This record gives sequence, structure tokens and C-alpha cells, in this order.
Amino acid sequence: MDVSFVVPLFNEEGNVRLLYQEIREVMGGLSLQYEVIFVDDGSTDGTYEELKRLFEHNDNVRIVKFRRNFKKAAAYSAGFRYAKGEVIITLDGDLQDDPAQVPLFLEKIEQGYELVSGWRYNRQASLEKTVASRIFNKVVARLTGIELHDFNCPYKAYRREVAQDLKIYGELHRYIPVLAHKKGYKIVELRVVNRPRRSGESKYGIERWWRGLLDAMTVLLISKYGERPLHFFGSAGLILFLAGFGIDAFVVLRKLLIGVPFAHSMGLLTLGIIILGASFNLFAVGLILEFVLGRMISPREQYEVECLLER
Repeated sequence: MDVSFVVPLFNEEGNVRLLYQEIREVMGGLSLQYEVIFVDDGSTDGTYEELKRLFEHNDNVRIVKFRRNFKKAAAYSAGFRYAKGEVIITLDGDLQDDPAQVPLFLEKIEQGYELVSGWRYNRQASLEKTVASRIFNKVVARLTGIELHDFNCPYKAYRREVAQDLKIYGELHRYIPVLAHKKGYKIVELRVVNRPRRSGESKYGIERWWRGLLDAMTVLLISKYGERPLHFFGSAGLILFLAGFGIDAFVVLRKLLIGVPFAHSMGLLTLGIIILGASFNLFAVGLILEFVLGRMISPREQYEVECLLER
């Protein structure tokens, strides 16, 4: 199999057939064998019934159906697990990603890049969503040092080994380029057309950005301190140690120099001792994680497949 398309779907009944037809049309002009893996992420409309009709009439359609909605990261993980292609292309099921640009992604892969990440330079979205996305991308770029314009663009192409090497869970699908960069894969950005949604409703919600912010902290730890967690926890512990030591030293010096009884500074003294204890705990955590972090980060299966349709 040359190319696998992985398409997460949640309530996209009106779009799946058109999307498959567009993929078939563009791939018909290429001498490549391909498959389309639709991951039904617990849809509550007629998406699965529409997928079954596609499956019945097309040999290259495969369907993974979740028992409930497990979110996009789980859908990607399942799609990558079942994909057989040497190149894996992800795109959303809302028709905003244009399959006509697939040859551009494949061209970049042939040039030696291992992950091609789309950049929706003309993004068709509400002002709220566009502004939030720009802030998000600038913050992630600053934190990680990776100069991309659109980390969360779903339109991507991967060499097979990249997709199967990534451990994606929670909201980490937003940070796929960061995770791939950490592992040393060659990444390039490609401008892609972003079309207006034709059917269905956007799944955007402001709570996604809060979850994304929390996962950004996870990615930052993994990307910068994955192999040296003591550098992070040790630095934090050192700051607390200096603060606690400074507080207690102030209390002791005040007693020695001007005779202020310890009883009058018991609150400050106790605070300093607590902070010192916390600093030692951080050092201990860092030492322990030096042995285990990065070697034990292996997400359990965070989805449950109800059925798998394939030939």
C-alpha cells in the first residue's frame, strides 16, 4: 500500500461521501495504491450508515468505529495503528481540507521530508477561532523554538515510521510537529487552502483551548526535559531552596542582630521550613524521573473499538 488516508469523523454525515469522491478523483490521476481509513469517533447522526454504504461499494475503504466519542487524538492513534500505507495523510472530514493538494504533500515527502505539516494561511473560521489560533501558535512556537505557523492543522503527511512512532493522547494531536521534532524527524510546512465548511457544525469550543494549554505543559516537559527531568525539577527545587533558606536566614539574623525572639517570627520560620521541605521533594522527584520518565510514557489505549470493517 502506497498511501493511507486517516480521516477522523464526528457527525459528518453530509460530508463523508463527497470527501471520498474527492480523494478518489485526485488519486485516480496518480499511479499509487491507496486506502481510506474513516475513524467514526462515536457519531450520533447517520455518519456510520453512510460509511457502511461506502464500504460496500469500494474495496479501498476501511472503517474503525468507536463505541463513544474519544476525541481526535484517539482517532489518530487508531488510524495510525491500522494504516498500511508507506505514507499516511490525515485530513478532517468536514471538507475544509482540499484533497486536490495531496500531490503537493507527496512531493515534499519524496524530497526527503518525513512530516509535512499544512498551514491554513487563508483560514475560513470565525474571528474568535482565528484569533485564538494565532495566539496559540505563537505561544507554542515561542515555547518550543519550532517556527511553524499552524501547529494544529489537521492536513498532514507522514512517513509511516513517523506516524507509528508518535504516542498521541489527550490533546497532544495539536503538538504532533513538536513531538516529531523532538525525535529528530525532518519537518516542513506547506501552505494549504482552507475551504468553508459545507455541511454539519464546527466542533470548536473554548474549553478545547484550556485543555490544550494543559497539554502544552506536558509537551514542554517532554520536548525540553524528557531525557533530563532533573534539570527541570532540580531548577525549581533550587529556587524554592533559596527562598526557604533566605526566609529562615532572615529570622535567624534578626534574632542574632537585634534580639527578636523566635516566638515572634514563628510564622515566617515555619514557612521557610515548609518551602525547604518542598525543595527537597522536587529534587527527589527529579532524581526518580531521571530513571523512568521518557521510558514509561506510553499511553494506554484510550479508545474502544466497537467494530472494524476491512477486507
